[in-house]
Order: sequence, then structure tokens, then C-alpha cells
Amino acid sequence: MGLLEDAEKIAGAVVAVEGVKKLDPNASILTEGAAAIAGFEGAGAIAEHFEKKEDEPQQ
Repeated sequence: MGLLEDAEKIAGAVVAVEGVKKLDPNASILTEGAAAIAGFEGAGAIAEHFEKKEDEPQQ
């Protein structure tokens, strides 16, 4: 796992938390934590999907 991959995941977590704060300014710490985890995992899944797609041969 490279530094750039970790930075992408962290950016996903930050964006998700900021989105929750925009939708619900009074969101609890648990809600923000859940958003951070979802953003972290989601960004990782998206990056993995595109890496996999790049490795597949073009038809």
C-alpha cells in the first residue's frame, strides 16, 4: 500500500465527514465516525475498481 493510496482513502473520509456536516450540522460523533469509515472504504473500493479495470486487456 503506497502513500498515495492512503492519501486517497483519507481524502474520501474527510469528504464524507464534511458532507455529513453539511446535511446535518448537529450530527453526533458516531454519525461522523460512520461517515469517515464509509468514505475511507468507499474511496479504497473505487480506486481498486479502476486499477482492476486498467489491468484488463482492451477488446
